[in-house]
Amino acid sequence: MEVSCFSQNVLLVTLLLAIAVSLVESQGTRVGFYSTSCPRVESIVRSTVQSHFGSDPTIAPGLLRMHFHDCFVHGCDASILIDGPGTEKTAPPNLLLRGYEVIDDAKTQLEAACPGVVSCADILALAARDSVVLTSGASWAVPTGRRDGTVSQASDAANLPGFRDSVDVQKQKFAAKGLNTQDLVTLVGGHTIGTTACQFFRYRLYNFTTTGNGADPSITAAFVSQLQALCPQNGDGSRRIGLDTGSVNRFDNSFFANLRDGKGVLESDQRLWTDASTKTFVQRFLGIRGLLGLTFNIEFGRSMVKMSNIEVKTGTVGEIRRVCSEVN
Repeated sequence: MEVSCFSQNVLLVTLLLAIAVSLVESQGTRVGFYSTSCPRVESIVRSTVQSHFGSDPTIAPGLLRMHFHDCFVHGCDASILIDGPGTEKTAPPNLLLRGYEVIDDAKTQLEAACPGVVSCADILALAARDSVVLTSGASWAVPTGRRDGTVSQASDAANLPGFRDSVDVQKQKFAAKGLNTQDLVTLVGGHTIGTTACQFFRYRLYNFTTTGNGADPSITAAFVSQLQALCPQNGDGSRRIGLDTGSVNRFDNSFFANLRDGKGVLESDQRLWTDASTKTFVQRFLGIRGLLGLTFNIEFGRSMVKMSNIEVKTGTVGEIRRVCSEVN
């Protein structure tokens, strides 16, 4: 009888431990995760981003893009930061990402203040938010508690949203990550800051059609001329052009006004206006009469929180890297 009770107790303890482990592993991120273990984490990341931004403002869109590209492959686990042949950062869509030195700088400072506590994935999520704030966008509370992934393969980056994607393809890629059509339009609105290279849109300017001026008819004629002057047919394909004409360094909703006016630089961006399912959201961000308005700054923060929780690793899954570019 005593043996039986003992066995039952062992089973109960084992079951409780299993439940406890399961709960820890299933816990999501939360605001203030480091409030006791590393209370200065947000101020350290913020000051680091500010310092780099002061000498190079283009670092802001760079960090925002990096966070996006990280989250869409294996979830937000800093796998984009891992060095080595065949890693994500070597994939074609990621070759022009920048800002790695900012994350490394913040990580070095955090390792000195709180060794082995703060993940690189959380640093990147915080840095993306701080980048928006530095370019006059609104702030939002960033849930933390992510752990770092240990897998990074270039081939996994093949499903990142692309500049030639139709709206249907874009919606499919976002839906696969739990993001809806409003999230799609909102997050693409991040193109309100930053630049792209001529090589990614020049095909829209020459021989796109066999009629008219040969350019993509969804671009207004005056803007075609402007872009052709900046990106000659046989010119430098690496030349950088602002994604949000007239407001390239300010986080605002003018990007959507440019789409309305036929001034979307990337084909995938302009399609948000020509497709009825996404056009409604663009119009709502612009406050078109008769439609329920949306405030871009507020919705961007909400969609960023959703995106930053894609397939996160928490609890005992993953690791806390000591160096962001290397798996422990």
